[in-house]
Amino acid sequence: MAQWTSTVSAAQLARQLRSQQPRPLPPGARKPPAYRALADGVRLLVLEGRVPVAARLPAERELALALSLSRTTVAAAYEALRAEGFLESRRGAGSWTAVPAGNPLPARGLEPLPPESLGSMIDLGCASLPAPEPWLTRAVQGALEELPPYAHTHGDYPAGLPALRQMIADRYTGHGIPTMPEQIMVTTGAMGAIDAIRHLFAGRGERIAVESPSYANILQLMREAGARLVPVAMAEGLGGWDMNRWRQVLRDAAPRLAYVVADFHNPTGALVDEQQRRALVEAARSAGTVLVVDETMQELCLDPDVEMPRKVCAFDPAGSTVLTVGSASKAFWAGMRIGWVRAAPDVIRSLVAARAYADMGTPVLEQLAINWLMRTGGWEQAVAIRREQARENRDDLVRALRRELPGWDFEVPAGGLTLWVRTGGLSGSRLAVAGERAGVRVPSGPRFGVDGAFEGYVRLPFTVGGPVAEEAAVRLAAAAALVGSGTGAGAEAPRTFVA
Repeated sequence: MAQWTSTVSAAQLARQLRSQQPRPLPPGARKPPAYRALADGVRLLVLEGRVPVAARLPAERELALALSLSRTTVAAAYEALRAEGFLESRRGAGSWTAVPAGNPLPARGLEPLPPESLGSMIDLGCASLPAPEPWLTRAVQGALEELPPYAHTHGDYPAGLPALRQMIADRYTGHGIPTMPEQIMVTTGAMGAIDAIRHLFAGRGERIAVESPSYANILQLMREAGARLVPVAMAEGLGGWDMNRWRQVLRDAAPRLAYVVADFHNPTGALVDEQQRRALVEAARSAGTVLVVDETMQELCLDPDVEMPRKVCAFDPAGSTVLTVGSASKAFWAGMRIGWVRAAPDVIRSLVAARAYADMGTPVLEQLAINWLMRTGGWEQAVAIRREQARENRDDLVRALRRELPGWDFEVPAGGLTLWVRTGGLSGSRLAVAGERAGVRVPSGPRFGVDGAFEGYVRLPFTVGGPVAEEAAVRLAAAAALVGSGTGAGAEAPRTFVA
């Protein structure tokens, strides 16, 4: 019986290996032999989670052809990986990735650390803040008071509670976008909404256009669903979308779906202006592409002098081209898994019908809690707390980074929860591995790209402030020093910096 659970093709592995920046060498050190560089590259991909554990690697001959190396070089690299515990093999079953005994399994996504790990590790992997109390407690108490009538029903509401659908529709109408409750489906978080949309509109092998960079968890969701991702580069800095590139991709690739974040883009923090929003809707409509707009960061405007543009769906009020996804997770609390889709009524009906074969519905108590917040004005007060937290954290983190890592480059966004940081020529993947050993968890740039792009970046969220932000910057500087010395991804490096 084979011990592998997934496969990595020779072409895919070659692209990921070529995207890596060369490992820095200490002064006077010799360049390692080709087999050693190849083994180090594969080991780094496993440690960083970009090649999963228990993934079957291509045969030696296949990888040698893809990398233009000799088969002897690949065989030697595989043998080195086996000796270090990063590869297992069996005659007739091939070779598959592993981790040495005692090593933690790398995470493929950006899952938060378990609570028991937070004492020794600063977690910059997950862009989420603690709950804005007292509003979480009040919302749950209010939901419990309103629960009894629902408890006498079957509790199955595939489209969402009617009261919450009406409340969300009214909020869109209040933004000048007339919306009926029939245009709303409540989902289990934004991820549930996007997965439902992808399942309905884009089957395995369909093209989906995505911003480059884009939200890592959505990219992984689409990859695992078998989508063919078509990256579209963002404009430089905080410039938003490059409309010339979008028009070309929509015209030439004719993707079935396009996924975008217009408001405080994750990870760059860009706020797309109104002209670009209108232009993208028009281009998508002409191409027959369904535009999925993620609004989860929309309410997190941190600078008071910023004038928010109209929502993207304002340029497609009927919801035939633009499917809008919202969520309580970023604006309120990640533990409140309530999301929603706004679309044309016929699209909502199709999504609801398809849902019977997925998750059936969203928990009633959580829907009642969000409905209570929105109805009583608690939502606005809770979001105001969230903005203040994020603004203070952002400013603390920016000051600490500029002091400890002056060679790193970034622009400060006016909202959202993330900094997109160019790491001064260091490998983001090696920084992520070194950071784990220095006591800070940070996702590397390639997680937010397609086929290994953005190796020279990391994403840093505004999730810590004050002394913790200062300590995070100190630990990042220690990780950068490890990478710069050439020991950042090596198993032999000392654990001096772990708190």
